[in-house]
Amino acid sequence: MEYSLTSYIPFSLFFFNYFTISFTLFSLFLYITKLLFKPSCKCDICKSYLSKSWSSDFENLSDWYAHLLRRSPTGTIHIHVLNNTITANPENVEHMLRTNFENYPKGRPFSAILGDLLGKGIFNVDGHSWRFQRKIASLELGSVSIRSHAFEIVSSEIQNRLIPLLSSVRNDVVLDLQDLFRRFSFDTICRFSFGLDPGCLKLSLPVSDFAAAFDLASRLSAKRAMAVSPLIWKMKRLLNLGDEKKLKEAIKSIDYLAGELINHRREAGFSTQKDLLSRFMGTITDDRYLRDIVVSFLLAGRDTVAAALTSFFWLVAQHPEVELAIRAESDRVMGAASQGIASFGEMREMHYLQAAIYESMRLYPPVQFDSKFCQEDDTLPDGTNVQKGTRVTYHPYAMGRMEQIWGPDCLEFKPERWLEDGVSRPVSPFKYPVFQAGVRVCLGKEMALVEMKSVALALIRRFDIRAAATPSQTLQFVPGLTATVKGGLPVMIHERRL
Repeated sequence: MEYSLTSYIPFSLFFFNYFTISFTLFSLFLYITKLLFKPSCKCDICKSYLSKSWSSDFENLSDWYAHLLRRSPTGTIHIHVLNNTITANPENVEHMLRTNFENYPKGRPFSAILGDLLGKGIFNVDGHSWRFQRKIASLELGSVSIRSHAFEIVSSEIQNRLIPLLSSVRNDVVLDLQDLFRRFSFDTICRFSFGLDPGCLKLSLPVSDFAAAFDLASRLSAKRAMAVSPLIWKMKRLLNLGDEKKLKEAIKSIDYLAGELINHRREAGFSTQKDLLSRFMGTITDDRYLRDIVVSFLLAGRDTVAAALTSFFWLVAQHPEVELAIRAESDRVMGAASQGIASFGEMREMHYLQAAIYESMRLYPPVQFDSKFCQEDDTLPDGTNVQKGTRVTYHPYAMGRMEQIWGPDCLEFKPERWLEDGVSRPVSPFKYPVFQAGVRVCLGKEMALVEMKSVALALIRRFDIRAAATPSQTLQFVPGLTATVKGGLPVMIHERRL
């Protein structure tokens, strides 16, 4: 069949007109937005936020917020152009998460920002839907059999993949430890939650399509929250432009792959399976709802654990005395010659290890801040008035840097602050809301801690892990839903002779 040049003209004109109209509409929208949302606030904080002049003095936006909160007498500030009240005051955190919980839901603005990615998953809903998912998750995650199953998966992944992989790496090879932990945690969460083994912990293989699409969607969804007006990203979504076009494509991939995962589990049979998806499938028949649950489990179990382990090893690499103390404690509990994975009972006896992990998350929490929306006018315990519709953010990253909370040495990495006569001591979760607190406290906290302890202990006992370059004074993070280190964590691995 022959085609003439003229047969392409209508097709070309269509796309030319489409992009011309889209560009014109978007330009008009930006102009109108600039007029309607021209910042009325001229305060230094708002001007610095809009101009990004803060970046000349601080590596991360969270470091700038921490600086502002330390200077505030109440530990609370307000970013007028964002209509966002940010607090690092434990009394305010308790008020939001427990005392007046019903007045501080996730809210529709937050649900809209993450709705395309998380849908009606547990982290993006309030009311009945949240209570229903939490009830099922609580029953499952609280059972001894489920926790034992999770520990078996983590132990297997460490012994059969992680340790052999690191043992095979030559001494002069630079390895990105963050990438390794993201692959490891993706494998474990998929095996535990869905009964699927993606096999990501093989450096010869690329990261799975699911993981890559999920990473991109998480990062672009988080960027929405930084816009001065939600109309900006909503108009981009409407016109299918820029980041919103990329986000749409990433979520399309996630939807397809999640659907395949659900169909596979249904065809294979789920009534006798141990994974969490199978448990939910016994109650829920709506595939879209199941898709949202799948994505929520990935966010909770993959990114947070990888982020926590990355910052932990970055800190330990700079504090060899902490590494030695962890080894000495484990030798005392397990025996110096032990090559196995520590048991539940043995890990409970390792108070210094727990202190070191808690201390690393105090300085570098996997989720650096969390926002709610005020439903009715309120006054916080520190006297801050909050109007209905205001975004209210508590900031664990900043709280870990508050002298009023942790003392004059708050910027130092000191596991000893968590010990009393050699025994780890708990602190108020409203002072340390790394796992949230109150009604929404993290259901997977204990399993996450066991996974982090297992990995940290296995690697520290068997390997010397050193930064491949001189570590910077602070970590720099990529904007996202969880704390991802920009540039990864390049290290060199040396197997120890035991």
